[in-house]
Amino acid sequence: MQTPQRWIIAAAVLLSLTACSSEQDELQAWMEQQRHDVQPNVQPLSPPQKFNPQAYAGAGGMEPFSNQKLTGALKQESRQPNSAVSAELNRRKEPLEAFPLDSMSMVGSVTKKGVPFALIKVDSLLYQVKVGEYLGQNYGKIMKITETDISLREIVQDAAGEWIERPTTLQLQEGGR
Repeated sequence: MQTPQRWIIAAAVLLSLTACSSEQDELQAWMEQQRHDVQPNVQPLSPPQKFNPQAYAGAGGMEPFSNQKLTGALKQESRQPNSAVSAELNRRKEPLEAFPLDSMSMVGSVTKKGVPFALIKVDSLLYQVKVGEYLGQNYGKIMKITETDISLREIVQDAAGEWIERPTTLQLQEGGR
């Protein structure tokens, strides 16, 4: 019994191989035809242009990041009477200016003898602040205190390096942080 089954299996394998080989012959013929029919259209490359180096014209000038240039800019800034930053640089820093504004939270407000005070929490310590005092690292001067927020005026540098005033608000945090 085993012999006829082996012959049948061998015949089936042989037939499938011959069928595959005829399909492969057709595929090879089609590929050859396509290679002959299609002509590539490649544009020739243009020759490279000659590089002409230019001498650096600013070699004799001042370096843009030198200490000399920075010192000159600071002197010019301090000579300007209307400069918002020059007045801030000449005053003594207050304790809450050592902390970034986003690390502070307003947790309440009180009024003593008609003067509003805000309660500020920083690193689990509670501070009382009033109008005219400073908060944060951007020269944030307290302009107004209400029951729900503190209005500040900060002095920051814009993209051009100019010092500008920016209003900021620190709002009451329910439940504290």
